[in-house]
Amino acid sequence: MGEYSLGDALKYFLNHSRLKGSIQALQIEDVWEQIMGKTIAKYTDKIQIQGKTLYITTSMAPLKQELLYQKENIIKRVNETLGENVITTVVIQ
Repeated sequence: MGEYSLGDALKYFLNHSRLKGSIQALQIEDVWEQIMGKTIAKYTDKIQIQGKTLYITTSMAPLKQELLYQKENIIKRVNETLGENVITTVVIQ
């Protein structure tokens, strides 16, 4: 067994763990305001990742409509923020 740095060991663990989506969702929540702006962040209730799908929950109908139009932009911005192509689909709830 080779030697690994702590950072490499954590990355390996997260990449092979079911926790990866939850941790990435937390990373997205932390920068959601920077990605989408204050107004959208204020009215976003919940962000989840399941597989390669990002679920965005909001109770504001006009915001749901706006997010539907921005799906491709959301995918691009989130993937850039995470530094890898994690998200392929966005579902607005």
